[in-house]
Amino acid sequence: MPHSLRLALYQPDMPSNMGTMMRLCTCLGAGMDIIEPCGFPFDDAKVRRAAMDYIDHLDYARHRSWKDFADQIGECRLVLLTTKGDTPYTDFAFRADDILMVGRESAGAPDDIHARAAARLVIPMADGLRSLNVAVGAAMVLGEALRQMREQA
Repeated sequence: MPHSLRLALYQPDMPSNMGTMMRLCTCLGAGMDIIEPCGFPFDDAKVRRAAMDYIDHLDYARHRSWKDFADQIGECRLVLLTTKGDTPYTDFAFRADDILMVGRESAGAPDDIHARAAARLVIPMADGLRSLNVAVGAAMVLGEALRQMREQA
């Protein structure tokens, strides 16, 4: 399926975060996959309000379930961004065909997705702190991946 860097959202809970990540992907030239069900009604008006007019320029796909998504990506390398990761994102060698995935804001990603991921990346935090907003974390890691792609070109 994918041949260029993509960001996958696993069952997003908040339309505002999804809209932010839609704008992020549009502006940086990355594709997006949205794995349903979402924690909010995914109707055109709500999505358009969250993504503004950026959605008209976004390469995105909706998937009815994790299984549908997993079947479509085949052997693509899935890179999970998680607070339970074992590799700092700055120590990881990204590839142009990677799919970066973020979990649900409320619950992260389930064990079967952790098992399917080729890598589980973490953003190092100051002692005692847990996590960033999912859209902020996605922006940091996507930015690093794109920086590496420019260096490889």
